[in-house]
Formats: sequence, C-alpha cells, structure tokens
Amino acid sequence: MFEIMNLTQEDFCEEDIRRVLKKGIEVEKLKDVLFSVVIVDNAYIQSLNKTYRQKDQPTDVITFALEDNKDVETNPRILGDIYISIEKAKEQAVDYGHSLKREVCFLAVHGFYHLLGFDHQTSEEEKVMFARQEALLYAENITE
Repeated sequence: MFEIMNLTQEDFCEEDIRRVLKKGIEVEKLKDVLFSVVIVDNAYIQSLNKTYRQKDQPTDVITFALEDNKDVETNPRILGDIYISIEKAKEQAVDYGHSLKREVCFLAVHGFYHLLGFDHQTSEEEKVMFARQEALLYAENITE
C-alpha cells in the first residue's frame, strides 16, 4: 500500500502513478509494504537536497529508504518516502521531449526502485535498475 500526497497546487498524473506503482508491487512480488510519494515544488526539494545531500539546488527526485538502515525491521515493511519536484518534472519532460505523465511516472518508478535497494552508482547497477524501470513503464504503456 502506498499514499500519494500533493504539497503543491500543481496538477499531476496521480492515477498513472498509482497504476504503475501497483504494477511494480505486483512485478516485484511485494507483500505488506508501505511507502509514500510526495509531490513538492523546487524550493521544498532544494531544502531536502541541501539538508540531506549537501547540494544546494533543486533536483527531480529524492528517496528516503528506511531499509537503508538494516537494523530496522517492520511488518508491514515500511519502505520509505519518494519526493518528486513537479517543477523539475515539467522542465525535464520538455528537455527530453516526452509527456509530463512519462516523466512523473519515470521519477516515481525510479524512486520505487531506490526504496527497494537498487542504485546506479556503477554502469552495471545503472543497467539493471534502468532496465527494470523501463520494463515497468512499458508494461503500463507509459512510453511517450
């Protein structure tokens, strides 16, 4: 189960995010998991980025994975939180030449896989993570 919260006045593709993340839970065979997706503006995500990553600039998505702390075990599994800047998503959709739906869903799926422990620090990790992301988006016909 997951929750989506919009801390902005911006419209976004909530139903598409719900659909693709439900598919992700199914594909990854997850049971009894909890996490949240929070839609924020650039100022909010910049504050998070500065506080937790020492980078004083807005970014597109930040995840806080509870399971990064291996001492924490919960039932249901509480995976953590995904923060998405809707302003950065809009900019990137234009830059990459695809829809806002595609960009926001990509960022949600990207955050979802970070919550599950996937990363892209090396080219091999990136290949694995991005293949999973693209397969999930493709399965839900979020391609443009």
